[in-house]
Amino acid sequence: MTSKVVPVSFSTALFTDTYELTMIQAALKSGAAHRRSVFEVFTRRLPAGRRYGVLAGTGRFLEGLAQFRFEKAELDFLADHRVVDDSTLEFLENFRFSGSISGYAEGEVFFPNSPVLQVEGTFAEACVLETYLLSIFNYDSAVASAASRMTGAAGDRPCLEMGSRRAHEEAAVAAARAAVIAGFSGTSNLEAGRRYGLKTIGTSAHAFTLMHDDEEAAFRAQLASLGKNTTLLVDTYDVEAAARKAVELAGPELGGVRLDSGDLVTQARWVRELLDSLGNTQTKITVTSDLDEYAIASLAAVPVDSYGVGTRLVTGSGAPTSSMVYKVVARENSRGEMEPVAKASSGKASHGGRKTAVRRLNSAGIATHEIIGVDIEAPADCNDRPLMVDLVDHGEVIPGFTGAEGVEKAAARHAASIAELPRAASRLSAGDPVIPTEFV
Repeated sequence: MTSKVVPVSFSTALFTDTYELTMIQAALKSGAAHRRSVFEVFTRRLPAGRRYGVLAGTGRFLEGLAQFRFEKAELDFLADHRVVDDSTLEFLENFRFSGSISGYAEGEVFFPNSPVLQVEGTFAEACVLETYLLSIFNYDSAVASAASRMTGAAGDRPCLEMGSRRAHEEAAVAAARAAVIAGFSGTSNLEAGRRYGLKTIGTSAHAFTLMHDDEEAAFRAQLASLGKNTTLLVDTYDVEAAARKAVELAGPELGGVRLDSGDLVTQARWVRELLDSLGNTQTKITVTSDLDEYAIASLAAVPVDSYGVGTRLVTGSGAPTSSMVYKVVARENSRGEMEPVAKASSGKASHGGRKTAVRRLNSAGIATHEIIGVDIEAPADCNDRPLMVDLVDHGEVIPGFTGAEGVEKAAARHAASIAELPRAASRLSAGDPVIPTEFV
């Protein structure tokens, strides 16, 4: 990966809901807009059967925060459609986030009620970030959580992200980034490669083979262009005939073959036997075709070398959102003092107060609890690991969390966090979160 940062090149301010701005208008009139506040991002529950979640999207949010400005085009739209009044437009014209943000490091695992992000500032400046922030964290974390289960099932075999055509064009970039944070080795998406320094992969599709007079002509063209180390797609017509022809043309230097249909378990076994019998013991087998963590697990004992994952990855493997919410947990009262506040709705209650969090580890370095302190520092002993890091200080983004550098750090954080979890975290069967969350 390179260290180049490709910034967001347009205003992100209107990636929001109308009521964020109408709340600001009303709060400007009541005076609440300028009261200090603390907002928190958390999820009340994990998707059914999931043992943990993976936080992703922090770097993308911080990149977009720099462009969260109401410029002339945005202000003209709001004025023309009478979304808010003139005094609110004046406030928005001068808007710059001046608060502070802290949270879990990107790539960290989380559990129900983990305070993965805290935003401190005036009510108006914290409120206006809600929709934009949640849209990023909910999607990116859903993809990263699914990707983590897939890389866990894959073990030492690499997983490759190939889901761009199954998602919105910007979501495809976000998904590729989130997948690499959670352990994927590369992506087919070139824009993700450009923005974040990710390794890009890909060779050919069935259309390439079908456009030639026969399979041999297609293979010859690809080998001549990309070299013998390329991967040939061998299931357009007859897999056995194609595999034999690939070996005939490239010899033992053939890099790999790809299987994209049929019974992958049975097919991969006999293709491996065929390749070995022809002397191509080093030719690798990549399998694709609607894989998810369960399909990958079923292939664990099969002689394949890598997995290409698309649709199920970019849709969160059945959980396309992380169900994260953004709630005010503390506010400045009429005496100028900060006090905890909390929603008390049935089934949607929140815990008031500014949070801190640590992960409690046993003597072997394995996580046993998520400990959350409310308006106090979470108690920690020698084995506890603090989870909160500073991300924005009085409006200034702290370096190291964006661009390719941010992805590298997040991927390292994910690997280290997963290594701390109990073995039960890797189970794909339904079950509760792998460690409990405790408030103190």
